Amino acid sequence: MDSRTNTMQELFGSMVFNEERMKERISPMAFGAWKKCITEGNSLDLATANEIAESMKQWALEKGATHYTHWFQPMTGVTAEKHDSFIAPAEGGRILMEFSGKELIKGEPDASSFPSGGLRATFEARGYTAWDPTSFAFVKNGSLYIPTVFCSYGGQALDKKTPLLRSMDEVSRQAVRILRLFGDKETRRVTAQVGPEQEYFLIDKEIYEKRKDLKLTGRTLFGNKPPRGQDLGDHYYGQLKPRVAAFMADLDEELWRVGVLSKTKHNEVAPSQHEMAPVYADANAACDQNQLAMELMKTVADRHGFHCLLHEKPYAGVNGSGKHDNWSLSTDTGRNLFRPGSTPRQNAQFLLFLAAFIKGVDEYQEALRVTVATAGNDHRLGAQEAPPAIISVFLGDDLDAVVESIINGTPLKEGGKRSLTIGVDVLPAIPQDNTDRNRTSPMAFTGNKFEFRSLGSAQSISGPNIALNTIMAQELKEFADILEKSRDFQKDLQKLLKKVFTDHRRIIFNGNGYDENWVKEAKKRGLANLVSTADALPYYACPKNVKLYGDNNIYTEEELKARAVIHMETYNTTIEIEARTMIDMIAHDILPAASAFSAELCDRIAAKQGAGLAAKYETGLAKELSQLTDLLAAANEKLSKDMERIPAEPDKAMAYIHHTILADMAKARDYADRLEAGTDAEYWPFPTYSELMFSE
Repeated sequence: MDSRTNTMQELFGSMVFNEERMKERISPMAFGAWKKCITEGNSLDLATANEIAESMKQWALEKGATHYTHWFQPMTGVTAEKHDSFIAPAEGGRILMEFSGKELIKGEPDASSFPSGGLRATFEARGYTAWDPTSFAFVKNGSLYIPTVFCSYGGQALDKKTPLLRSMDEVSRQAVRILRLFGDKETRRVTAQVGPEQEYFLIDKEIYEKRKDLKLTGRTLFGNKPPRGQDLGDHYYGQLKPRVAAFMADLDEELWRVGVLSKTKHNEVAPSQHEMAPVYADANAACDQNQLAMELMKTVADRHGFHCLLHEKPYAGVNGSGKHDNWSLSTDTGRNLFRPGSTPRQNAQFLLFLAAFIKGVDEYQEALRVTVATAGNDHRLGAQEAPPAIISVFLGDDLDAVVESIINGTPLKEGGKRSLTIGVDVLPAIPQDNTDRNRTSPMAFTGNKFEFRSLGSAQSISGPNIALNTIMAQELKEFADILEKSRDFQKDLQKLLKKVFTDHRRIIFNGNGYDENWVKEAKKRGLANLVSTADALPYYACPKNVKLYGDNNIYTEEELKARAVIHMETYNTTIEIEARTMIDMIAHDILPAASAFSAELCDRIAAKQGAGLAAKYETGLAKELSQLTDLLAAANEKLSKDMERIPAEPDKAMAYIHHTILADMAKARDYADRLEAGTDAEYWPFPTYSELMFSE
């Protein structure tokens, strides 16, 4: 083992108070109590909490921490933190470093300033954070970060972690019921495993600072198409530029220190676009780590003279950024439940879990679609760079043939023909990479997991994984209710599989999701095509989804409806900020620049004509710019007036913004981009697309 390997092993998790460190620093009794807390859901007594808190504090002080913070995930989509120092007064003007079990377990931030969707009135400020003992604490920037849940004084979930933990518990409970039917007496818990691939853009910081739209909205609201974009296809997997490579190396080390298993890094399709992919973790840890990764991308980029853009579509005309969510279920004995086995019993079990997933995706298409519905993601979904807004499942040819044979009761070819009888015959071997990858599918089976490809790059992965866990729990519960009453398990299992695959065959699509014919075909199949966020969000808290989440104890009806309001308000506010930024940039930057250049053209025309020379080019260009300037001014005025007419109610405002404000913005941008094409570069007030995308 070389020194570099030793260094990496010492580096990884060095700033994490993980299980190994806990075992070293607390008593066996306290360690056992903590283990039971995370495996069986037992509560911690105060004495144990005090012991853990003391050891955690001592370790954090050794790592240079002076403060601690309850790190939580409110419904803003980003993390929140309030820092308190360890110091406490002592006699003689001295201080002590204190941190109790009570302070570890519970905090009290102001809940009134976070989005609540009506769960909290403005004057109702009390909220609580509570330690999540299943997620390890870590030290960053001189503070001990303690992952926590966040709830209101009345106990309502005000965060993204609480419902995720609820959904993980429920899918585990129902999956274990199914495993018992197949004779598995060992598995005590099934865990949702997630690997989120994170795409992002880098831009030179000095150039970024010159773009008001990037600073205020995260994306460019203007920009004429550059002579070169991603046309040559040479950036994807291309050689890393030295400055980018240095950033990536630094990012890896920062991520490894806090226990994030950053595994893969490469250039993505668009100029200045890149990707980081981690190793799988349980869904809770994966969500925490992805939030941490997005934060560190920005801070590390800043150190290297970059700004990291996480918006789904920073630049028009080139690929935007997504976040592929690889999801599967694994037992505490180490088995992946979406990996086909080599025995009849394992194959039948795999098919039952597959059937539950297919049925769930079909029945709750809208519930999945709304989890990826954001203003930023509207620029990607349905374009030739991301999956369509229509939810479907890709299985690949081999697995699709198995499903068809079950539906039709026909022989399955494997060498020679033989009939397929679940629980009797062995399925054909289905290797991990049994199918080509389908980048146009929103939900693709990739050998031992499903890849939900529709997520936006800036969003938290908690919402989509809450939905996946809950949907799976619901279907497994229905299957268990049926099969636990069975007197002929094999016969009833085969009957159930045939019915499920037959009834939900429509959701399986192995073709090109970009093909216009798929939209027509999907409509014939009765699949939902919720093209935009405005189309999707009305389904967020529809009766079917209220029942789904309520029956599985994930959200109360009140909590779900609150989240629907928050998502609508976020969509509305996002576009309103973009529109106000556009109005400001047109009035104070673009129109003055175009006018100044037009005045310069007029001076040239007068000078040429005074010298008896023709000024055909200048005259034609001046006329064109004058027309575009007037059109842009009128478009900006219309946008300003229409902004004043936005309804107060979130749902009505969303519909109005989608249909009216976005149309106004598109028209204004068209005029502005045409003005940019005709205006001298010396006059244009901010960096162009060529400068932005090739600034690395």
